[in-house]
Amino acid sequence: MEPAPSPAAPHATHRLLRRQLRHIFGAEIAAEGDWGALLQAVDDAYHDADCERRLLETALEVSAQELTEANNKLRLFIDNAPAGIVMFDRELRYLFASRRWLQERQVKLHDVVGRNYREIRLTTTDRWEEILLRCVAEDTGRCDDEALPLPDGGTCWMRREIHPWHDADGVVGGIIVMIEDITDRKRAEEQMRIAAVAFQSRDGMIVTDAEGTIMQVNQAFTDVTGYTAEDAIGKRVALLHSGRQDATFYRNMWEAIAHEGRWEGEIWNRRKDGGIFPGWLTISGIGDAGGKITHYLGTYADISEPREATRKLLELAFYDPLTALPNRRLLLDRLHKAIAASARSGQFGAVLLIDLDHFKTLNDTRGHDIGDELLIHVARRLRELIRGADSAARLGGDEFVVLLEGLNEEQLTAANVAETIAAKLSIAISRPVILKGEIHHVTPSIGVTLFHHATQDAEALLKQADLALYQAKDAGRNAVRFYNPAMQAAVEARVRLEAGLRRALTADEFVLHYQPQVDAAGRLIGAEALLRWRPPGQPMILPADFIPVAEDSGLIVPIGRWVLDTACRQLAAWSDAPETRDLQLAVNISARQFRQPDFVEHVRMAVRSSGANPARLKLELTERYVLEDIEHVVRTMQMLKQDGVGFSIDDFGTGYSSLAYLKRLALDQLKIDQSFVRDIADDADDRAIVHAIISLAESLGLQVIAEGVETAAQFDFLAAHNCQGYQGYLFGRPGPVEQMDTRPRGGTGSSACPGAAFDGRADGKP
Repeated sequence: MEPAPSPAAPHATHRLLRRQLRHIFGAEIAAEGDWGALLQAVDDAYHDADCERRLLETALEVSAQELTEANNKLRLFIDNAPAGIVMFDRELRYLFASRRWLQERQVKLHDVVGRNYREIRLTTTDRWEEILLRCVAEDTGRCDDEALPLPDGGTCWMRREIHPWHDADGVVGGIIVMIEDITDRKRAEEQMRIAAVAFQSRDGMIVTDAEGTIMQVNQAFTDVTGYTAEDAIGKRVALLHSGRQDATFYRNMWEAIAHEGRWEGEIWNRRKDGGIFPGWLTISGIGDAGGKITHYLGTYADISEPREATRKLLELAFYDPLTALPNRRLLLDRLHKAIAASARSGQFGAVLLIDLDHFKTLNDTRGHDIGDELLIHVARRLRELIRGADSAARLGGDEFVVLLEGLNEEQLTAANVAETIAAKLSIAISRPVILKGEIHHVTPSIGVTLFHHATQDAEALLKQADLALYQAKDAGRNAVRFYNPAMQAAVEARVRLEAGLRRALTADEFVLHYQPQVDAAGRLIGAEALLRWRPPGQPMILPADFIPVAEDSGLIVPIGRWVLDTACRQLAAWSDAPETRDLQLAVNISARQFRQPDFVEHVRMAVRSSGANPARLKLELTERYVLEDIEHVVRTMQMLKQDGVGFSIDDFGTGYSSLAYLKRLALDQLKIDQSFVRDIADDADDRAIVHAIISLAESLGLQVIAEGVETAAQFDFLAAHNCQGYQGYLFGRPGPVEQMDTRPRGGTGSSACPGAAFDGRADGKP
């Protein structure tokens, strides 16, 4: 137990506190024994100290927040800078990299920070490391533009700026490098240099904005018109109007420019001194990236001088105004001479017809100015590659011709030389090209024909090259194909066939045959209408021999309408007899016919005018077409479904079958393709596919019918797996309606099938 303090202790403690607090207050406590005042003084002192502490903490917190905000703003600026930024120390270790720099090199920040430049060398030239070390050692900056090769053979331009950075003591701590892709800028500068040179041509040139206000003219314009740049810039082009042309002339001119992107023709203009003179004016629209016309370029040649007029007329007569290549007229003249020379020398020559793949798409989507630039570019590449004795010409559109002479006396060797040249031209044309700052790719299809005899005709050679070109495109485009006589024979036969189809439509040469469709019990449930062509005095022609030509020529549309009208009339006739009034009739619809805007109305009219029951009409579509244009198919089917018309997917399983599209379509039936039925008795894969199709139809509540059923074994397998409908030679061949057996059939299984056996192989659906 502690001893009690002496009476003097409180006074001693009080004096001690007074000494400790004296320096705080700067004065003595007034009342020696007033402990309340003493404690209040202590409390005030601690309160003031606490306030100072809180103010200091707040100041520190505000400073930290401001520093964080400043760092965030700096980082945002660096990450969004147009150049990639990377920071090294003196040893070329990565300290920092901006987001753009990392994205362009497809690396993460943690993959580079702390590692040496030599470990992850991300630049492309050996001298770059020497430049970095020199800048560190010499405390100097540097800025370089460098052209770097690309894998596709092109070139990109990079600008690198190097700046040393210093620590708190002013010593070089390392370097900061800013790297920017300036390819577009370099190309723009090149285009400007080219444009500047072109602008100094001997023909007068004028640039206006979209409203027709003059923005720039060249010296030749001044020489022709007398108007200096100061006179013309800022004025309207009406400054030059002579009054010789009326408003209709100018309206037609601007309509041509709006539609085709350019206009060319003779026009009368007025000089500064008031004189009127004739000129040859070419106006081209210049569009922005979106294809909107922003400027017009006019090229003006004074044809008042006889010599200049003659030159211009010769150019117009024999040269293409866009590419300056020989036109068709000059090409034919040169080809006639080349044929004669070939006959004299005994050496083969060749005609190469070149067509640019998908050029129309580019021209329509990117604008005529882009298309024109591409044609000019292709023409330039052809000039650069052909031999001195050869010729390049433009026939029109995106078609070019290269005429080769003196290839070789041996036909095979000459063909090899022509093929080698064609391959070189194809590679050159296929290289990427930059148009209006964008990279475009184009490929050529090339048709080649050889010539050797003086009896060969120039026009005939171009037709032969065109046939070979057609084969190149049919092979998938971007290909080279040679003409051969067998191809000519096939084309001539095709022309005769198309002419015959046109005659057949008006001469009533088409007929419909009907192939029975039965259920599992062998009962007749319907038929499929199948087209036949019966030319007078010739054997019957099956669809496989003429439908492809009808599709390509567009004749399939009127033929398809005839089939639908005839089938509906037959369906109406069946409704009059008890044994046939419940039959369904399937009609094949081509993709081209289905796409017609009036298809739905035509179906309704065919049903209405014939009196047929639409519920007994089933339209068959191929699976491939359904997948090509699913949205249009769904809309069209839904409209006809409201009228009661049924739909079936023909050749099901041969395309890219998908439950997604089956769920959306207003289908009634799936038709199993005969290719799966043919070997069903022997092929386990076919059996599995057929079983899966039947199960799929059952799960979706659809009917299923198999075509091409020819044997009892095929029928038994299908029946055992609950197939509902059957079509094929086992139940009846296609034939005229009066030959179709509509008598009731009974029984199930193999006994339900007709007993006749058929020799040879024939498709269930011709």
